[in-house]
Amino acid sequence: MGAVYRARHVESGEEVALKHLIEQRSARRFVAEARLLSSLSHPRVVRVLDHFAEDERHYLVMELVEGPSLGEVLAERGAPGLPVDEAVEYVRQTCEALAYVHAQHVVHRDVKPDNMILGADGVVLVDFGIAREYVTGKEVTAAIGTPGYMAPEMFGGVVSPGADVFGVAATLWTLIAGQPPQYGDIEPLGVNPRLEAALRGGLELDPHRRTPTAEAFAAAIGARLDADLGASLVRSVSSPGMPRSLIEAVVRAAAGVFEAVAASLALLDSNTGELVYQASWGAGADEVVGMRLPPGVGVAGAVAASGRGEAVPDCRSDPRFAAAVAAGTGYVPTTMLTVPLRRGETTLGVLAVLDKRDGGGYGPGDVDRMEAFADLALMAVDVQLSGVPTVEPLGTP
Repeated sequence: MGAVYRARHVESGEEVALKHLIEQRSARRFVAEARLLSSLSHPRVVRVLDHFAEDERHYLVMELVEGPSLGEVLAERGAPGLPVDEAVEYVRQTCEALAYVHAQHVVHRDVKPDNMILGADGVVLVDFGIAREYVTGKEVTAAIGTPGYMAPEMFGGVVSPGADVFGVAATLWTLIAGQPPQYGDIEPLGVNPRLEAALRGGLELDPHRRTPTAEAFAAAIGARLDADLGASLVRSVSSPGMPRSLIEAVVRAAAGVFEAVAASLALLDSNTGELVYQASWGAGADEVVGMRLPPGVGVAGAVAASGRGEAVPDCRSDPRFAAAVAAGTGYVPTTMLTVPLRRGETTLGVLAVLDKRDGGGYGPGDVDRMEAFADLALMAVDVQLSGVPTVEPLGTP
């Protein structure tokens, strides 16, 4: 998918890893995914520092993690595999990385020993599979990943956190056995029965029967994860007009459902008519939260005034788009979907998602779905504010 070089920043002198993506892919998709990856912050996940294009070629600038890959460790010390306890510990650390990125709606897509660097403080997951292969201008989604570690459904273009679980299970198998498992032909490894069962669960070919999450796989192999290592991509004000945990859940869920790089929720200030951004998730979240948007300004202001949702396929071509405001947050979206939060005939605020991860644009067909999502979210808030309703038991027939 690309080549990675050791590089040096000409001004700071910092050494970095520079990935040149060989495929000529959609610039919008590349920028969307790179922005999201650059928002991640976890000691077991490589930091994406920057991204740029030159002569229609795309580059990712990443933290340079010094150390061998687990593939190199296996080649050097495998006999043919590594000691079981050591292999389990490496995979435990990898599961910490996967649990974090999955919680942020990110799927690695190419989990394997060569993408796990053994740094000074343990395993660091590197080289997220954001590149996709192009054939005569058409995207071939099945090209993501590495045979032997790819979940079977990925050959049909289906990518989910379950695919990463398959990859990490195949990695553990490889670290113990010295070679990747064969699809559908899982021979006993001679390890304890609990670990054998965990490996079979993680390597299940049917994704519906596979161990569902990285946390569950870690538990199955007897490992405990440190859940407090990474920084969430969601931000909110200290005293929002809605329950803080719920308003954060709304923007996080909106980003996931609509496959967005960023999501935000703003409420109207009844005194000034301004939109005040209460919560944000993803790229630019730190700068967006707390921002006040004057009445009628931008697409969000127009939606708040009209009470009707809007899909903007290309922000830069829409005269209502507040480019200066967006630039002030450090995040200028390409496409956005914004709907009102309404209680009866009253507009309380707006909910927005920015930039589809596939590089496409939001369109009119997305508005109805987003409005239904917003209505459901507001219902959840109302239930929370009014208390948990009492459910009467069913009578005996």
